[in-house]
Amino acid sequence: MTLRRTKIVATIGPACDQPGVLEQLILAGMNVARLNFSHGTADEHRQRAACIRELARKHGRHVALLGDLQGPKIRIARFTDGKIELQAGDRFAFSISHPKDAGTRERVCIDYPALVTDCNVGDELLLDDGRVILRVEEVTPDSLECRVLVGGTLSDHKGINKRGGGLTAPALTDKDRQDILLATELELEYIAVSFPRDAADMLQARQLCDEAGSQAWLVAKIERAEAVNNDEVLAGLIEASDAVMVARGDLAVEIGDAELVGIQKKIIAAARRHNKAVITATQMMESMISSPTPTRAEVSDVANAVLDHTDAVMLSAETAAGQFPVEAVAAMARICMGAERSPALQSSSHRIGRVFGQQDESIALATMYIANHYPGVRAIIALTESGRTPLVMTRIRTTIPVYAFSSNRMTQTRVALFRGVETIAFNPSEHAENEVCSAAIEQLLTRNIVQPGDQVILTMGDVHHCVGCTNTMKILQVQASQRPENS
Repeated sequence: MTLRRTKIVATIGPACDQPGVLEQLILAGMNVARLNFSHGTADEHRQRAACIRELARKHGRHVALLGDLQGPKIRIARFTDGKIELQAGDRFAFSISHPKDAGTRERVCIDYPALVTDCNVGDELLLDDGRVILRVEEVTPDSLECRVLVGGTLSDHKGINKRGGGLTAPALTDKDRQDILLATELELEYIAVSFPRDAADMLQARQLCDEAGSQAWLVAKIERAEAVNNDEVLAGLIEASDAVMVARGDLAVEIGDAELVGIQKKIIAAARRHNKAVITATQMMESMISSPTPTRAEVSDVANAVLDHTDAVMLSAETAAGQFPVEAVAAMARICMGAERSPALQSSSHRIGRVFGQQDESIALATMYIANHYPGVRAIIALTESGRTPLVMTRIRTTIPVYAFSSNRMTQTRVALFRGVETIAFNPSEHAENEVCSAAIEQLLTRNIVQPGDQVILTMGDVHHCVGCTNTMKILQVQASQRPENS
């Protein structure tokens, strides 16, 4: 059976609370469940996390949990009548002194007072993900007096972005700090940091996670113009993270739609170059919120990300609040499988001509070179403590499956995000040193992943249960005698 290499992240929300939906999402192909801390209560997240883990165990699956911090989402307050209509040419003001629940057709309060000092005359402000656009014409001590460029409906609590970025809001809020504690309590495998500007924001998030006792890997959501306008800043941000997300909603609003595709490709390539996992996200199959089938453009969008070698593609409202959450996951899985049949995904020039930085990286990349050039290799076994070795391996384009063998529960689940990596529970300490390799191969034999005569590449360290200690690669032929007698 051909395995899907590209992983699927599905956002969990009210649509998933219907009986049987979470289980169907797992069976349809959800590899990572996203808990969006911008919505829902702590108890709702606790219940959903527990249910997902129970259902994953029931079906012998590993589904990683990703907690997505809200970050400094800058929003307007409320209108007296809940919403207003703006027309091009209208004057409209954002005020820090206007009553928070008394917005009018002329003025509304903002929950971020520094917006007034962050903006200058001529700046463009985009609301509701760019559906409404205004230009600043006057800055006063307590307001921004604007002219509407693109009109539309504006309702309570819609977000504000500044074209080109430049808002000074810190990446981590008091709510985020509380949600990091919740993520630690739930033992989430990943925590996504919203709106980081640079490496310093990610280092602050890591410090907070360390203080809380979290073992989660950190995902930098690339959604600010400042993060992509300078290659050194982007490289530093990626290097300070464990994974990145191309968060195309706010990013597109800040840099413009015309620039988005090129920037998406740039981020994916940079993440792979730095040996980091990468998720492509936002509006990938948005029509499936209300339709059981995707548009051709959405099919192309998902396939394009797969061809660029993203680790995962993500569904947001499609699964959290849509009418067809299971169909959305199933459709995305089909599209990924179709794109993965492209010959373009079978060769790689990754890291050619570059110096390798660590011994485990050297072993991982050497393994993939051999696997892609030595006939008969059917699988790769990586005995791993943290999951880093299989992650580095799968920065290389290949059709050969990589199996992460680990006794660490969090590692087993964490690798569910990595492109082309499956996991098998395995503790090398339970076997004599001279039997570890044959015992590992037996695990593949019993699952009919390999057959006698096949070649397998195995990587391991001289010291088990040690992070970064992978220093050995072996090419092994599968022997019939390795199959257990009762199989």
